[in-house]
Amino acid sequence: MLITKTHYDIPSKLDNGRPIRIYVISPNVPNYPQAKFPGVVVFSEIYQVTSPVERFAGQIASQGFVVACPSVYHEFEGPEAIPYDTEGTDRGNNYKIEKLVAAYDEDATLSVDLLSGLENCNGRIAATGMCLGGHLAFRAAFDSRVLASVCFFATDIHSATLGKDKNDDTLIKVRNGDLSGKGEIVMIFGKQVDTHVPRQGRDLIRKTLEDANVTCSFLEVQAQHAFIRDEHSKGRWDAALTRSLFSFMMEVFERTIGRDLGPRQAGDTTPAHVC
Repeated sequence: MLITKTHYDIPSKLDNGRPIRIYVISPNVPNYPQAKFPGVVVFSEIYQVTSPVERFAGQIASQGFVVACPSVYHEFEGPEAIPYDTEGTDRGNNYKIEKLVAAYDEDATLSVDLLSGLENCNGRIAATGMCLGGHLAFRAAFDSRVLASVCFFATDIHSATLGKDKNDDTLIKVRNGDLSGKGEIVMIFGKQVDTHVPRQGRDLIRKTLEDANVTCSFLEVQAQHAFIRDEHSKGRWDAALTRSLFSFMMEVFERTIGRDLGPRQAGDTTPAHVC
């Protein structure tokens, strides 16, 4: 399916109105100007919307989804991608712990608001992301409008170190039931050397989700951190595994937002499938 690209600059309430740029990639079906599609928010790594992130988002869009990619560091600089080098990595990591967790959440809300208001989106929304973006996609699931989140090697969830003062409440909210009865969660991690999310951290995330009875799937694969990034991956990119897991993600999106099933039956608390 063909795709088109544009962007929107949306004012931010928590940053004195300084706008966040949200890139939108849409399916383009000639001769069907009123076609509507489900929406997906794609959250990036600490480098903002880089070429690998844009290609990843474009692949989702070409499957028939309107995709929004927010530039998460609009408080600190413009929407341009941050380089995959030492200086860029340091800059992105510094921003990650300078930004308020509430500001990350506002970005997610603005992205979902934007998709929901687009003429070519039917209002059924999912989220995905990698590294930092995996954590942000996870938090996006607290919004009841987000019906599924597929999180690739999400960082800082286990350690509660996202945002200013490195003290986020992600797992606390899960324990408090903030994901219960909401969308489906998919967690994907590499089991090989991962200094970002060690085995103990993955175990903690899985146990917390299971104890809270969250509808989820938990995948640990033979790969390293950032294995889906096809550029500057430091030799970690696994194209075959990435293709397989992309198909898995699309099955989740097709099943949860690709079909309008109507409202869930009242009183039915049985999850579609549980970890």
